[in-house]
Amino acid sequence: MFESILCQVTEYDPDVLESLIELAVEIAREGREGRRVGTIFMVGDADAVLNRSRPLILDPLLGHPESSRHVTNLNLRGTVKELAQLDGGFVVSQGGIVLSACRYLDAMATQVDVPLGLGSRHLAAANMSAVTKAVGIVVSESSVVRIFCHGHLVGEIIPELWMIEHAPHLRGAVKRERVGELTLLTPGSGRPYTAG
Repeated sequence: MFESILCQVTEYDPDVLESLIELAVEIAREGREGRRVGTIFMVGDADAVLNRSRPLILDPLLGHPESSRHVTNLNLRGTVKELAQLDGGFVVSQGGIVLSACRYLDAMATQVDVPLGLGSRHLAAANMSAVTKAVGIVVSESSVVRIFCHGHLVGEIIPELWMIEHAPHLRGAVKRERVGELTLLTPGSGRPYTAG
C-alpha cells in the first residue's frame, strides 16, 4: 500500500516498514482515549539507536518473548498504542521486533535540515536517521505521519483530506498519491507541491 514511500527506503524489509506505517497511521487517526498522540518508531540499526538513546522509564517491554514483541502481533499493537501516550520513542529491529519503548533519542547531526514548523520529535527522528542506518517513522500530534531516512524527510502520510492544505512539509517537487482515504506525499519529479 505504501510502495512510493517504501521505494525511498530500500534497506529494510518492506513488510516490517508497511506494518509500522499502518500502526503509525492508526495512532494518528485514533489517538488514545479522545486525545491526539505523537510518537517515534526508529526501525533498523537497533544497536546503534540503543547506544544513542536512553530509557525515560523502566522499559515495559523488557523481558517479554520476541514473538510477543513482533510488529504483526495484534496484542503488541494495542500495547504500543498505550505506550505511545508516554514520552519517548520505540526502537524496532530490522526484523520487526520492538526492542525497547519510551526511549529518549540523544543523536545530534549537523547536516539535518528539518522543515520549519516541525517540532522536537521530528528533529530527533531526523537526527537519529542521519547518524545511524535507522529509518524514523514519526506520528505527529497533528495526525500526520512522516518518514525520515538518512536525515531527510522522504514521505508524509496525511490521513484526513481536510488536512491537506496545512500539513505538507516536503520541499521541492512532490509526488501526490491517494491510497484509499490517505494522501501520500513523496519527493518526485514534477512541480513543487500546492494544496488542492
